[in-house]
Amino acid sequence: MAYDADFDEWVREHFHDLGRLEIKRMFGGAGVYASGVMFALLDDGVVWLKADEALAEAFAGVGSRQFQYPTKDGRMMSMGYWSLPETALDDPDEAVAWARRSVEVAVRKASGKKKK
Repeated sequence: MAYDADFDEWVREHFHDLGRLEIKRMFGGAGVYASGVMFALLDDGVVWLKADEALAEAFAGVGSRQFQYPTKDGRMMSMGYWSLPETALDDPDEAVAWARRSVEVAVRKASGKKKK
């Protein structure tokens, strides 16, 4: 993952209608939080939105890519995050609509976790 503070500012502006966002650096990239949950990753200028099975199908249907990274042994690992659709890159309303769905997924998943 690669972190870019300028990209953070673009994300904050593009997703303004989503409300207050918190962006925290992690593993060289950043996590994006809303409603107390992480719903997106930022890496190399790409917004990766959290998805469950149904939302992943919707992302795949519009040509989004699933987040993958190489392991030390050369294998590729996938995570439950998908790239923001190309059409949403120039359309903040569409971007926020996708992000709201991702926040819903993140809230649902977080509510199913046991507190430590």
